Amino acid sequence: MESVGREIYEVQRAQGPAMVLAIGTANPSLYTYMTDFPDFVFKITKNEDKPELKEKLKRICDKSKIKKRHTFLTEEIINENPDLANPNVASLDIRQDIMVVEVPKLAMEPATKAIQEWGQPKSKITHLVFTTMCGIDAPGADFQLVKLLGLSSNIKRVMMYHLGCFGAATAIRVAKDLAENNKGARVLVVCAEINSVNGFKAPNETDLDSLLGLALFSDGAAALIIGVEPDMSVGERPLYELVTADSRILPDSEDMVAAHLRQTGLSIRLAKDLAPTISNNIEKCLVEGFGKIGITDWNSIFWVVHPGGPAILDMIQATVGLKKEKLEASRKVLTEYGNMSSPTLLFIMDEMRKKSLEEGKATTGEGFDWGVLLGFGPGLTVEMIILRSIPINVLASAH
Repeated sequence: MESVGREIYEVQRAQGPAMVLAIGTANPSLYTYMTDFPDFVFKITKNEDKPELKEKLKRICDKSKIKKRHTFLTEEIINENPDLANPNVASLDIRQDIMVVEVPKLAMEPATKAIQEWGQPKSKITHLVFTTMCGIDAPGADFQLVKLLGLSSNIKRVMMYHLGCFGAATAIRVAKDLAENNKGARVLVVCAEINSVNGFKAPNETDLDSLLGLALFSDGAAALIIGVEPDMSVGERPLYELVTADSRILPDSEDMVAAHLRQTGLSIRLAKDLAPTISNNIEKCLVEGFGKIGITDWNSIFWVVHPGGPAILDMIQATVGLKKEKLEASRKVLTEYGNMSSPTLLFIMDEMRKKSLEEGKATTGEGFDWGVLLGFGPGLTVEMIILRSIPINVLASAH
């Protein structure tokens, strides 16, 4: 009986590493330029009598290196729900009513794009991993997305709420385990955030962290299809190989990133020493992660780094001694989309593969290049995934 049980177990497991087979991204159609954003905020919240506070927000916007951001929240929505702009009034119910409905809708677009790129019937999706900071509810956004997409009613779901900016890396780690331990599994990973509704409130002199949140965070959604042993005969095209996945809580860092859900909406706190704490610990993470592979030259790998803000990217680049182009994709996504929280890393993966394919390279360079994906968030938690790109000839042979 023991041998029979072992045989069943072995048959159920896939052979080989999990791979990213498709990527989809999407944003709300409305966007604002950062040069116009302070005027909009102070006008809509009726705070135009606070020029000094407005100047502070302008300075934060200038330093953010963000050019524009997409947003679901409109002037019309705020006018219809004025309590959203009042930091002293309970508005969680209003925010929830919007997000519970709209987060799955936003998630549907990138999920549909990923499925279309993957090119296989939706019925082949066996698992769904969904993460969001917005609209905590039960049945959750995962359940609603199953209905919107018309996925199988017996799909195996994992719903992860309130992880923050490292949510995508956590979701990929979970999806990797699911794909590698379930033969034939195809896992749909979805990250969707409507931060504009979750944390919007009027600027307040006693809460400067809220100004930082207003300046940095934006809305977006992204999706991946992850599986093992891609079937190229039916058009499956591997993009990234997921080699290892690790998670680490940095010492003495619990209060450096916090996201507290309150009656007045999401309250964000980012400590001043956040960037140096992350940068001072990155090399240790890299050494432990790449030690078995034998890589010590950090400019020889490609980088998918969550751009929590320009200071984090600048300090990582300086501390590890990276060439400027190594963090180019992270900086570009930050500039064009802002910090979308969990979907941001998937936007960077998409940016890297698109640029490389346009240049006729592999997903991120020539041959089987090694890379690292880094997500940072409350804890202070660092999620790290070691990647390998797939050569262009492998992609070409899939057509």
